[in-house]
Amino acid sequence: MKQKLVFVSAAVLAMSLSAFAQNGGKNRTARDSRVGIHINSLDIKTPQVLKDDNAPRTLAGFKEHSFGFSLSYWRALTSKLDLSGRINGMFHDYAGEDRNENTLKQEIGLEIEPALNAYLFKRESMFNAFLTAGIGAGTYTGEFGAYVPTGVGLQAQFNEKSWIMLQAQYRWTLTKDVLKDNLFYSLGVATRLGKKAPKVVPPPPAPVVLDRDGDGVNDTDDKCPDVAGLAALQGCPDRDGDGIADGDDKCPDVKGTAKYQGCPIPDTDGDGINDEEDKCVTVKGLARYQGCPIPDGDNDGVNDEEDKCPTRPGPASNMGCPEISKAVIEKINVAAKNIFFATGSSKLLAKSNKSLDEVVSLLKADESLMINIDGHTDITGSRDKNVALSESRANAVKAYLSSKGIADNRMTATGFGPDKPIADNKTAAGRAKNRRVEMNVRNY
Repeated sequence: MKQKLVFVSAAVLAMSLSAFAQNGGKNRTARDSRVGIHINSLDIKTPQVLKDDNAPRTLAGFKEHSFGFSLSYWRALTSKLDLSGRINGMFHDYAGEDRNENTLKQEIGLEIEPALNAYLFKRESMFNAFLTAGIGAGTYTGEFGAYVPTGVGLQAQFNEKSWIMLQAQYRWTLTKDVLKDNLFYSLGVATRLGKKAPKVVPPPPAPVVLDRDGDGVNDTDDKCPDVAGLAALQGCPDRDGDGIADGDDKCPDVKGTAKYQGCPIPDTDGDGINDEEDKCVTVKGLARYQGCPIPDGDNDGVNDEEDKCPTRPGPASNMGCPEISKAVIEKINVAAKNIFFATGSSKLLAKSNKSLDEVVSLLKADESLMINIDGHTDITGSRDKNVALSESRANAVKAYLSSKGIADNRMTATGFGPDKPIADNKTAAGRAKNRRVEMNVRNY
């Protein structure tokens, strides 16, 4: 039975809230909230006597009731439906009487109780009756309990903002070990929150006006009375929707600005950047350069985005960098052929120093030059060892040049092992050529 009551209460809540959502709050007014204070009477004995077939059918006397008070808040959902919330404080021996414990003392039960209240008449009626259904929960001598309140109420409005309210409920317990079924009576007063809703004054009848083009602008105010237009443009049309009437618009089918008499901002050079934002109005350019072409700082014909040496002129064939003289390239190639190591080692032999010192002189003479040092081997032995040996030899050359004052960031050292032969590894002469260090000079 109690499960059915919970279900019914939940259904009533759901249907009422749904009706409010569909209504859209149309019946709500500025006067639809109120607060109340109530004195309460709690009768736990009568429901127990009525359920006991062996007990005489007598109601509990007033002295057998327990008492308390409530604070409440009421909010209108529609003209005949309220959502209320109550906080109850009741003085009662819950532990002793309701739970059959051997105590005899007054305890305070604290409860919170949301409910829906359906009125018989509209809320503005002086006298009204209503039905209540909800759900309640509270704490009773340290125990949590829940119940379903159902009941009736009467209210009388004795001035514009105040009511006297009388309620009677049968409260079905959901936690019978904590709280028994009980009767609950309440007498209180409530007062409306907020200001009085303004009196609705019907508007005067609309005057008869003429509007030949039917655009909602009276002919007396319409600058284009025979062509439908916009009120903002005094009844004149605006085909392109730029806010300039067609009669004043030099480009009536293209959105524009008043500054250009209804035409778009011009783009003289056709680069997609309008003249007001273009710093090079007559030369096509790019948005990232504010309408100007990509700059060429050294005027070598290679733009700065592609120029590896944007401050030094050079041909496009060398990425915008100055060409390195053939003499310098040749001297470095000759020096590379005169680099010698101990057999199977990365130790430089002293007879390599003269050639490497000449490379140092060339690099110091032109600080823009950088050099790649590549080590190579033949195929004798394992590949991994040959790669490691070639890298060690390239780094040995780099270390020598560094010791002579050449910055490390101007040099790279790479070992390729046997992967890039320049001669046949099947002959001793070919293998000798493949065991080498190459140096390639560059300036970017």
